[in-house]
Amino acid sequence: MPIPARSVLYVRLPVWKIWPGGIVYLADFIHRQRPGVRQEILDLAVIPPRQRKAALISRVRELRPDVIAFSWRNMQTFGPHPENDALDVVMNYDHSPNPLKRLKAAWQALGIIYDYASQRLRNLGYLKLVRKLSPHSRLVVGGTAVSIFGRYVAERCPTDTVVVVGEGEAAMLSIVDGNEVPAGHHFYKDTEGQVHHRPAEENFDLGQLTAVDFSYIESIFPAFREYVGKPDISIGVHTKRGCPYQCHFCLYNKIEGARQRYRDPVEVAKEVETLNKQYGVSRIWFTDAQFCSTRRSMTHAEAILDEMIRRQVKVRWTGYLRLNYITPEIARKMLDSGLESLDLSFTGSQEMIESLTLGYELEQQMGAFRYFKAAMTGEYADLKVKLYMPLNAPGETPATLRATMARIEELYALFGRDKVLPFIFFVGVQPNTPVEKRLLASGYLPKNYDPLTLNPFIIKKLLYNPPPLGRLIGRAYLRALEYSSKMDDTAGEYVGRATMEILDRELPAVSVPSRSRRLFWILPASERS
Repeated sequence: MPIPARSVLYVRLPVWKIWPGGIVYLADFIHRQRPGVRQEILDLAVIPPRQRKAALISRVRELRPDVIAFSWRNMQTFGPHPENDALDVVMNYDHSPNPLKRLKAAWQALGIIYDYASQRLRNLGYLKLVRKLSPHSRLVVGGTAVSIFGRYVAERCPTDTVVVVGEGEAAMLSIVDGNEVPAGHHFYKDTEGQVHHRPAEENFDLGQLTAVDFSYIESIFPAFREYVGKPDISIGVHTKRGCPYQCHFCLYNKIEGARQRYRDPVEVAKEVETLNKQYGVSRIWFTDAQFCSTRRSMTHAEAILDEMIRRQVKVRWTGYLRLNYITPEIARKMLDSGLESLDLSFTGSQEMIESLTLGYELEQQMGAFRYFKAAMTGEYADLKVKLYMPLNAPGETPATLRATMARIEELYALFGRDKVLPFIFFVGVQPNTPVEKRLLASGYLPKNYDPLTLNPFIIKKLLYNPPPLGRLIGRAYLRALEYSSKMDDTAGEYVGRATMEILDRELPAVSVPSRSRRLFWILPASERS
């Protein structure tokens, strides 16, 4: 007979200081379904490194939880975030003309790999420590890193550990209820050390997620005030899950499923209102794969915007956007409800859009930009445009790169050069994505490579920036760093703009293609190797 849990300890493994939205939603859901269960959130991210182990031991010994659930966010070195300079190190090692800088970069790379390995071992060490302290507790591990590398994590976990892939509500509720076999998509390492896999069979009904009870969350989360009411911290709110698109480098449609599911717009707006009016939160990040993407999701997003405006919520918000189905009316409502910036993947070449199966028409996207510009009057004139550009992705050529530059120039003319921020990034190769299969087939990656290898030359390849364009882009980026800033709020030049400006001068002369003909390009013989 199942024995229900009486207490749950959530442990957020160390990461940079970012709102632990996944744990908050999960704890709120369990509280609403099983209000008698005692819960607590321990956030190791806000505890000094030397005090983390002692804090974990103290909470496990005092609470004696029946279930201990870990949240593991990051596992790869090239994952871009504020505390990681891996991109700069790789660019210097591969492309700096200065031998001393290349030598320094090699040393820094060793440090990053050491940190990469030690963080992974440290997190697994926390799990093993908890198993030793509390041998009869049920261990659960979830989070972004686990959703991508579930089997790898499961193989290295202590015995009797459930490794949840993707959504955690169904799995966690079944574990709290004492079910021997949890619900939901997961791996399970049994008491004999064997790993079992239960694939996803259903998706969680998001209609069950009402607005978070933040007064309850504050009562179980001692670090709550470290996040809310801070002007430099955005609080994550999600409105839906799932993504129907098949972008070659993305795993959202595998982790969350291809079918979009929606929260009640009233509950979403109520959640934002509570954060704003009761806790002084002024910045919101909508954490969906994309806040608006399909025709149906546009209707849902518009309902949320209408409700936020009706409630007179005073926040600045953003999130990853798709502009396929933006109308002038929705552009205006986005601005009226507090849109702070347009954050989106961007390439100015329809050929690259199709190569990466991004699923939109460039002209449609450019038209949406014009809708926003038309709506930018008075207090909305400071809207920023943040372009996340997968430079040198598979299929990139000098002609497609020049086409992107031409479109960026159009955006400079439309919004003002200081308002457009081209973010330089490269495709990070994730396991089981179409781009990984493509690179394996081409021989770029070894057939049996380990996506979590510590081999620096394989790690470097996972940040995809191959020749011949890789060297040109890398050197342009390094030169731009010498006189520009990586911060988007600087009074000086921004590194992305400076990089594109240098590339514009140094790319081989090619014509910008029309949409009706195929691209052709010619490199000098010296550049073809």
